[in-house]
Amino acid sequence: MGFFRKLWKGPEVDLEKSGENAKKMRQMFDRVVENGGEYRLISGYTEDVSRFNYGFVHGSRRKVGSLIVGWNEESQTIVVVPTVPDLSGCGEPVYYRRADILKAYRNRYPTDAFVIYPDSRGYIAINAYDWLEDESLYIYVSQEEELAAFTKFFLERFAKK
Repeated sequence: MGFFRKLWKGPEVDLEKSGENAKKMRQMFDRVVENGGEYRLISGYTEDVSRFNYGFVHGSRRKVGSLIVGWNEESQTIVVVPTVPDLSGCGEPVYYRRADILKAYRNRYPTDAFVIYPDSRGYIAINAYDWLEDESLYIYVSQEEELAAFTKFFLERFAKK
């Protein structure tokens, strides 16, 4: 009976690998964000879907970008650091201060995303997850508790104006 229970349960989180990646995320974030230790962290991703139409061929291409997302409740700031799923490097941080943004909301369809409009010309949609197994596209980290805290912060403090 134990064999079938494991079979139907599906994949399980490798807590050791998840913990190592959480440490890497923290180190990387602290390296590029001033006072990075004052922020709580989650991993997320953003998508760029480009559509194409070549006569009889219709379709779309999807590009996924991994993110380290930090938030500070006291300063009501979200910092987004672009990275890659294996955490081998990162880009420059982008700061979203609540007082400086045009609007923010949670979009549940077609994906569950936290959307921030810093101005009328652009936006970022942060997709976040408890855990995703595909290490080629997403950072391998289990973050159920942190995701719940970020969601609460975003909805109570950030999405309101």
